[in-house]
Amino acid sequence: MELQWTFNEDAVNYDKYRPGYPQALFENVISYSQIKEGSKLIEIGIGTGQATLPFIQLDCKVTGIELGENLSTFVAEKYKAYSNFNVINMDFMNCPIEENSCDLIYCATAFHWLPKKEAYSKIMNSLKRGGSIALFWNHPFPNRVDDPSNIASQKIYNKFRHSGEKQKEFSKEDCIIIVQELTRYGFENVEYQLYKRVRKLNTDEYIHLLNTYSDHRALNPTLKEMFESEMRQAINEAGGTINIYDTIDLYLAQKT
Repeated sequence: MELQWTFNEDAVNYDKYRPGYPQALFENVISYSQIKEGSKLIEIGIGTGQATLPFIQLDCKVTGIELGENLSTFVAEKYKAYSNFNVINMDFMNCPIEENSCDLIYCATAFHWLPKKEAYSKIMNSLKRGGSIALFWNHPFPNRVDDPSNIASQKIYNKFRHSGEKQKEFSKEDCIIIVQELTRYGFENVEYQLYKRVRKLNTDEYIHLLNTYSDHRALNPTLKEMFESEMRQAINEAGGTINIYDTIDLYLAQKT
């Protein structure tokens, strides 16, 4: 099974345990793009709609495009009360979009699944002149060396899923790659912003969260069971909660 399909397996768990995004991020997107009531928006890889409601509530016309059938069904039901929202169950790269028709195209923690050159080109063709692209991700970091709950969890990662790579927290230096991509593919007035937060999860919440990640769901079932069992024990022994240090990165650019 390709990793991106694992998100489609449990929409309810994904919706409950994947975090949303800071209000300040949405305010920045709205301010930069100058969208308003009636603006036409497309969300790529909408999932269960963690990044959708602020734009719907602005009375924009929001179309979510989602590859997973279960996720599409879930988010259609979730926002069924809004007449200005619809979802299309299709791969974004195959979805027909009228040229020069969109005021904003955005993607939350999903753009890395797409072929970059083709995806950037399609977005550029689909945006109106003066339209905006917004890309953002959440980078959770549970590996602070000064946090006992992180130390406990890292021991289990090192035992079962040791990659040999040194874990580092997402920073400004990591943003340059996307900034350069946007410029290279013809977008202008590129901006980026970082947001920080800390989430405190109890043991069960953390295990549920792990099960929203494609690489975790794809583990061998026996290894996965052993990993989760020892992770539960480690977090419980460390006090029953784990701190997750999130860095959310936002990129904004325009078609001029």
